[in-house]
Amino acid sequence: MFALAKLSLAAASALALVVSPVSERADWTVDGSHTRVGFSVRHFFTPVDGQFSDFTVDLNWDRANPAKSTVQASIDVASVNTSNTKRDEHVRSADFFNAATHSAITFRSTSVRAIDATHAVATGDLTIKGVTKRVDMPITLLGVQEIAPMMQEMMGGAKRVASFEAGLTIDRRDFAVGTGSWSETAVVGGDVTITIRLEASEK
Repeated sequence: MFALAKLSLAAASALALVVSPVSERADWTVDGSHTRVGFSVRHFFTPVDGQFSDFTVDLNWDRANPAKSTVQASIDVASVNTSNTKRDEHVRSADFFNAATHSAITFRSTSVRAIDATHAVATGDLTIKGVTKRVDMPITLLGVQEIAPMMQEMMGGAKRVASFEAGLTIDRRDFAVGTGSWSETAVVGGDVTITIRLEASEK
């Protein structure tokens, strides 16, 4: 039901592919404390929000040539948090994610296409519960800021910081998230909206 998470990370990485005025590809360190992989899915008629708190993203962003950018992401399914312990345990169970067998949601980019100076689309393979689908992730570059020399030490040596936002809607049933009666959509909606806000730094 919360299959969106997977995308979420994928998104994060994907965003890193937007155009900007620098001519070399670089590794960017994702700031987990300022990054959110969130999702929303309907329960009857009420949207229920959640997030995944444990994830890793390897981001190589070429600001001059986004097509050369790459991203890999992995999300720990067990880290799902919907602010309800009983519901979180159910989401981890075999009824939905089956976290005991499929512990991670992964995304690996295969290509990136720039739309304009602040928008791009990252295409890649999203894997959830052992099912892999090719997805397109729209990405928005929120901004890039150079860090003043006097503040770089305080920022862990970062010379610049960039922020991205991505969003996507997927059908959880495409990834077998929801089995038996839970594959129906009367109680838990089929569409899952993923929202990713990511901050990364370059040294």
